[in-house]
Amino acid sequence: MRGLRRLNSIIRRAGATAALALLLSSCGSSHQAPLKPPSVEGPGPESLFEENVLLQSDPVGTLDTLQRLGVDRIEVYVSWASLAPDSASRIRPAGFDAADPSAYPAASWSVYDTIVRDALARGIALDLLLSSPAPTWATAPGEPAKGPVGLWQPSASEFGQFVRAIGTRYSGSYTPPGGSKPLPRVAFWSIWNEPNIGALGLAPQAIDHSTIEVSPVYYRRLLDAAWSGLRATGHGHDTILFGNLAPAGETLPPFPGNFAAMVPLRFLRALYCVDSSYRPLTGAPAAERSCPATAAGSAQFASQHPALFHATGFAIHPYPQGLPPDAAPPNEPDYAVLADIPHLEHVLDTIQHVYGSSTRFPLWSTEFGYQTKPPDSEPLSTSPALAAYYINWAEYLTWLNPRIKSYDQYLLRDPPTGVFASGLEFPNGQPKPGFYSYRMPIFLPVTSGASGQALEVWGCVRPVGYGKLVTRAEQRVRIEFQSGSHGAFQTIRTVPLTDPRGYFDIAQQFPGSGTVRLAWAYPNGQTIYSRLVNITLH
Repeated sequence: MRGLRRLNSIIRRAGATAALALLLSSCGSSHQAPLKPPSVEGPGPESLFEENVLLQSDPVGTLDTLQRLGVDRIEVYVSWASLAPDSASRIRPAGFDAADPSAYPAASWSVYDTIVRDALARGIALDLLLSSPAPTWATAPGEPAKGPVGLWQPSASEFGQFVRAIGTRYSGSYTPPGGSKPLPRVAFWSIWNEPNIGALGLAPQAIDHSTIEVSPVYYRRLLDAAWSGLRATGHGHDTILFGNLAPAGETLPPFPGNFAAMVPLRFLRALYCVDSSYRPLTGAPAAERSCPATAAGSAQFASQHPALFHATGFAIHPYPQGLPPDAAPPNEPDYAVLADIPHLEHVLDTIQHVYGSSTRFPLWSTEFGYQTKPPDSEPLSTSPALAAYYINWAEYLTWLNPRIKSYDQYLLRDPPTGVFASGLEFPNGQPKPGFYSYRMPIFLPVTSGASGQALEVWGCVRPVGYGKLVTRAEQRVRIEFQSGSHGAFQTIRTVPLTDPRGYFDIAQQFPGSGTVRLAWAYPNGQTIYSRLVNITLH
């Protein structure tokens, strides 16, 4: 598979996800049991969650649902064009000061202001993802007539001014006209979404019969401008992520061309001006990609592009292409699905070493999930029950890797069209099995063994801190067991949730074959359960 089916999904998804939100929730790493090697890099992954349509149409109700799921950070997709005045015009508004938040229509800000206030009022933090589409007046002429609007060579200088405006607005000291107090501060940012996809992020992707990568050039300039804009508005010490790359792309001519997808590692090499052997580009290949053409120029590259070396982390969307979480599409060395993450880490470290940098970027999974059939018709879709199992397995693998700082679920509710139906709810709002498995994950790496053998039980109570009505030290999760295939579930162990994000990892003996689940009660008394796991002991 050369990414064609995935690309078709991505292109159809473009119309359904012009804006989106990522929601980070509470499960993190655990050192409660010796089953996981000790981490030397700090706490484990936050869980990410995405939903935008519901969040914008019903922020209060949606935030309440997300709070009960355990969400503690929302990354809101902020469309540049949704805020800019006269965004559909080719002519820039006369006298418009793009760095001044008050120069933008107040009505355009209002939905973002509401989300910022309402989320923080619930103790939910924010991550603002600043991205496409750009206003038409900030894109270059020459876009093909049938291409997506707002992606064609967006102006880095204009984007930098936009970043200054939003950085000022959410600096914690800005009171909007007519307001009585400053808006809350935001201190977590992501720069541009899926720049390696021409139909969603940046266009064109590659020129000269797709032999010269140019989308990395545009992204490098956008990232530089955003970095400067955030630092100029008091956000220099904030969390800033870059990349946000799709995991797959086209590798056969004539793609990626203008609007298809470039495989992520090819994008990365061009972004950092190195060849396929990870040596600095020189001569014509360097000039064609706006890279330094000499060794002396390469020596200045890191100082000229500080975000590429000093950002907080690198973001990736490691969708497994419908495969199990530990599998990768064969013969695709430049993909970056979940199973490819160790290779991606090596590539990032190698590139840093080329420029004499010792940076080892933490990785943030900022979009992830499994499309389900129903309602999706994609060949890559799985059954809802299998998706529920896969998302727990994927989170366990993420938890094992100390460099991965987040685990993502895209999205809360499937789009009405059923396209890219990776939500935890069907389009009508009915929960899928994945809703319950996301809320309280459970995974047993081994589910069969000899009688008396202890099995590893890993899990998380994501809403462990819901409502902050009880201290985390008082929280307990019950491991319940049903012997055979009948009878009542019995509690065989109560595990204190000492981990600040609700994870636990223990070795547990079971009396025989049967079914395992987790049980936990909200502070208001409602008991919730994990999915069921069958075990066999002989």
